[in-house]
Amino acid sequence: MYAKSPNRPLVMRRQAGMTAVGVLILVLLVGIFAFAGLRLVPVYLNYMKVSGVISGVLSEFDGTGATRAAIRSSISRRFDIDSVAEITARDVKVTKKDGGYEIAATYSHKAPFIGNISFVIDFDKREFVRR
Repeated sequence: MYAKSPNRPLVMRRQAGMTAVGVLILVLLVGIFAFAGLRLVPVYLNYMKVSGVISGVLSEFDGTGATRAAIRSSISRRFDIDSVAEITARDVKVTKKDGGYEIAATYSHKAPFIGNISFVIDFDKREFVRR
């Protein structure tokens, strides 16, 4: 098939690869996902701070007979130290349950994307502090 014959010219191999339009579409898709990542990474980093605060309060007060006021004070202090932005210490609910307190940080964050398209992310971090 690829051999030269005296009566027939060399058969050209089939071309392979991407066209300029294919490359443009690929770059556009990769760019959209990269931009979405740039918009969502700070939101998740903030959630990691909130999660760390709640876990830190759990490790500090679990089984020590803590009061609701002491837990709230610790949450407020840790939010200030960690510079948590999207939720305040007052938004964290500390409710009395059987044998301790439930700490619940539930909130939503709306991150704008392109034009009138936004991402809405719901977060829910709960821990139970035993007395």
